[in-house]
Amino acid sequence: MYGHVEKLAEEIKKGAASVEGVEAKLWQVSETLSEEVLGKMSAPPKSDVPVITPNDLAEADGFVFGFPTRFGMMSAQFKAFLDATGGLWRTQQLAGKPAGIFYSTGSQGGGQETTALTAITQLVHHGMIFVPIGYTFGAGMFEMEQVKGGSPYGAGTYAGDGSRMPSELELAQAFHQGKYIAGITKKLKAAA
Repeated sequence: MYGHVEKLAEEIKKGAASVEGVEAKLWQVSETLSEEVLGKMSAPPKSDVPVITPNDLAEADGFVFGFPTRFGMMSAQFKAFLDATGGLWRTQQLAGKPAGIFYSTGSQGGGQETTALTAITQLVHHGMIFVPIGYTFGAGMFEMEQVKGGSPYGAGTYAGDGSRMPSELELAQAFHQGKYIAGITKKLKAAA
């Protein structure tokens, strides 16, 4: 809504594209809130990133799904999108495809890990292979001198009241996640 997830997504895309032979695409899900509600929330206009449809997922070799957190889980907009993937689930078109997740929360207690844990259930029902980043980001995972979102589940940021944008360290973790998952996706595709 305020651009935090998009900022991380742009870095994830750059990281994925840094792997030779990988093409990365950036999409957004449809907005479900009315213009009136968005206005009351002082939400800026949506970006020109294309809106994804469930069938677009079938074309991809792998995914990194990102979403803002609402009350400790993914936003309703993203959940509505995933709820529309029943046809893909019925035919298991996403089974065996690697998927990672990333997120933005309003605060340190805002649900970064609960969002990840509740999102994994969506991947599991589709038979996707969850690819966490673990501690592959190295020393950046242990940073204690500055506020840093993210976890072994995936990259993240803290938005605060919406005015705090992702830090350089959070953006570096997002780039790493894109590169890491793209490398795994490429290996899996080559092995198939």
